[in-house]
Amino acid sequence: MVQVSRLSPVLLFTALGACASPSTEYPSLAVRDIERVSGTMAVAPAPPMPAPPPATLAALDDLAATALAAHERFLAAAPQARAITDSAAGAQPGSDSWARAQVAIADLEAQRSQAMIALADLDRIYVEATTSAQDTDSISAVRSRIDALVVQQDAVIRSLLATLAG
Repeated sequence: MVQVSRLSPVLLFTALGACASPSTEYPSLAVRDIERVSGTMAVAPAPPMPAPPPATLAALDDLAATALAAHERFLAAAPQARAITDSAAGAQPGSDSWARAQVAIADLEAQRSQAMIALADLDRIYVEATTSAQDTDSISAVRSRIDALVVQQDAVIRSLLATLAG
C-alpha cells in the first residue's frame, strides 16, 4: 500500500506533463475543410391539395344556412330579451320578473346552441379533411364566419346576464 501512495504523485505529474507537451504532437480538434458541408438542394414544390368532395361542400352550405337561420332568430329575439332583462335588473332571484328574464335569456341560448352545433359539425368536417389531406380553406372560411356569429351571440348573452345580476 505504501508503494502505491508513493506512485500516485508520480503518475499525476506524468499525466500533467502530457497536457503541457507541444501541440504539434497531437492532432488539432478544429473542423477540417473536408468536414465542412456546403452546397444546396432544391426541394420540389408540394403538389396542390385536392378540394373536398362535393358532398362535403354541400354540407358546408347546409351548416352555414343552419347557423345563419339560428342567428337571425337570435337577432329577432334579442331586443325583447333585452327589454325583459332591463325591466328585471336588480330583481330578487326567484321573482316573476327575474324568472321571465331567465326564460328570455334561455331562449337566446337555445338559438345560440343551434349555431354551436353547426360549428361543432364544421370542426368534425375540418378534422376529416385535414386527415384526408384535402384543402381546408373553404371549410376554414365557413367556420370563421359561424364562429364570429357565436362570439357575437355570447357577448349579448353575457351582457344580459350582467344586467340581470345588477
